[in-house]
Amino acid sequence: MKKQVLVAGGGIGGLAAALGASRAGWDVRLYERAAAFSEVGAGVQIGPNVVRRLQAWGLQQPLQAVAAFPSRLQVRNAVSGKELAVLPLGPTAVQRYGAAYATIHRADLHGLLLAAVTKYTDTQLNLEHAIDGFVDGDGVVTVRTSRGKEVEGDALIGADGLWSRTRNQLLGAVPPRVTGHLAYRALVPQHALPDALRTGQVTAWLGPRLHAVQYPVRRGELQNIVVIVQGPAPQDLESWDHAANAAGLDHALQGTCTALQDVVRSVSTAGGPGWRLWPLCDRPPVQHAGEMAQGLVGLLGDAAHPMRPYLAQGAGMAIEDAAELQRALAMHDLDVPLRLTRYALNRWQRNARVQARSTRNGRIFHATGPMRWGRDLSLRLLGERVLDVPWLYRGDGSSASSL
Repeated sequence: MKKQVLVAGGGIGGLAAALGASRAGWDVRLYERAAAFSEVGAGVQIGPNVVRRLQAWGLQQPLQAVAAFPSRLQVRNAVSGKELAVLPLGPTAVQRYGAAYATIHRADLHGLLLAAVTKYTDTQLNLEHAIDGFVDGDGVVTVRTSRGKEVEGDALIGADGLWSRTRNQLLGAVPPRVTGHLAYRALVPQHALPDALRTGQVTAWLGPRLHAVQYPVRRGELQNIVVIVQGPAPQDLESWDHAANAAGLDHALQGTCTALQDVVRSVSTAGGPGWRLWPLCDRPPVQHAGEMAQGLVGLLGDAAHPMRPYLAQGAGMAIEDAAELQRALAMHDLDVPLRLTRYALNRWQRNARVQARSTRNGRIFHATGPMRWGRDLSLRLLGERVLDVPWLYRGDGSSASSL
C-alpha cells in the first residue's frame, strides 16, 4: 500500500513537491487556501541548476513553449549608464552547465507545474482548504484543515510560503524579517515598446541604494521590469500588496541615467497593467537540518528559507528542494522520519549558502561611496569571472549527506 504525503500550499513549491513525491511512488493530497490555482507576481529567472530539475521531470518541452532564453546578462551603472560587465548565457550556459538559463513569467512556471501534476500524477487537489495545524504522533501525522476536517498521512510537507502556518507550529511563531527593501514590478508587452527599449537579454542596473533588472518572459513577448529600492515597509506586511504609486519610484530614480529612466517610464506609456509593489522579507540563513524537517513534518521553499531576490534563486531553491524530497521519499528501506532527515541534511547547507549570498549581493548591488567604486572596478576588470556562479549552477546539494 502506498504511503501518503500531505502538502500544504499550492504555489510553485507545493506543486513541485507534489510532482516529486508522486514520482517517488507516494500518494499526494495537496491543500491550497485559495479558491483557484493562480500565481501573482511577474518574472522569474531560473538558472541551469533549476532547468536540469525540470528536464528530469520531463518538462523541457513545456518550458520551451513558455519561457525566454536570454543571450547574455549585462550589468550597467545606473547613474552613468555605462556597461560594467557581461556574462554570456544562451549556448554558453548549456555548454558549461548542461542546461539553459531561462526567464519565465511566474504564472507560466506555476502553470506548467500544475499541468504536470494534473496530467501525470493522481494527486488529490483540494482548493479552499488550508492546513491550519497538525499532530505528529504514533507513526502518522494528522492535519486539521480550515474546513474543520481531520486528515491522516504518513508525512506532511509545509510549502505554504513566507507566512507558513506549518513552520509556525514546527519551529515557533517568529515572524519573517523585514529587509527595508521595496520591489516595484511590472510587465510590459514588447510590441508596445520602441525598438530601442525591447530586449532579449537580462540587464541589471546597479545604483546607490537601488537596482533594476529587465528581461524577456513568455517567449519574449513580454518584458519584466523590477526596480528594488530601500525604504520603509508598511505595517500590515502579511496582506499588503497593492498597485504602486509610481511617484515614489520616480523620486527614488532621481539622479539615475536617462536610459534607465526611459525603461521605467515605458511601463506607463506601453499600456500595461502598471506597477505592483511588494515589501521584501526574508529569514536568517537556515542553521541546521532541524529547521527543515522534524519527525514526520518537512518544510520546503519559502516556508523553510525565504530569501532576498539578489541571486534570483527563490523559486529555484524550492524546485531543488522538491527534487531532493523525491530522492529521499523514494528510499523505501528507511522509515519516514529518517527519509525526511535525509532530505533536510541534503538541503539545509546549500539553502543557507544561497540565502547568505543573496543578502551579500544586495549590499553589493546597492553599494554607495568607496564600496560602489570598488564594485564597478571589479566588474570592469574581472567581468565574467565575477558574474558567473559555478558552485550554484553546477550543483543542487543532493550529495551533502552521508546517511
